[in-house]
Amino acid sequence: MRKLKNSELNRKSIGQYRESDKSPFVIVLDNVRSNSNVGSVFRTADAFLVEKIFLCGITGTPPHKEIRKTALGATESVEWVYYKTTYEAIQNLKEQGYVITGVEQADRSVSLNDFKVLSGSRYALVFGHEVNGVDQKIIDLCDYVVEIPQFGTKHSFNIAVSAGIVLWELNRKINRVNL
Repeated sequence: MRKLKNSELNRKSIGQYRESDKSPFVIVLDNVRSNSNVGSVFRTADAFLVEKIFLCGITGTPPHKEIRKTALGATESVEWVYYKTTYEAIQNLKEQGYVITGVEQADRSVSLNDFKVLSGSRYALVFGHEVNGVDQKIIDLCDYVVEIPQFGTKHSFNIAVSAGIVLWELNRKINRVNL
């Protein structure tokens, strides 16, 4: 076994990325305080061909050195927009027909294992503040709330880890990821 060189990975250029068919997912960051997390989400969004990231409230925006450091250039490929409030972003996405899907622990959440991705639907995946999670006012606007199964003593994952897990699983469910 030999580790591949970067030149052997057949990665898309930024132009090719922008012209590629995107996944049916956008990401909404609801008041995420860590710019390192924001940058990591950009990088993950690039890997899964996410259409756009909605940065809301106190969530940092490019160009910021911490975002740039962890995004490794993904702020150039992934389209993003800033909204003063997450509520405004969600209302806009609802008007565009997105299925609003919070990633949170809630009394009627659906386990990520059991969540069904409907063909032809587009999903806005809402990830929340590192300590407080997705705001209840935003949960109230969600069509679904998805919960990642956890088995240890902690009650949550880092937001960047959550984004990676959810995007992997949902892309697998729409057959973009072959196992």
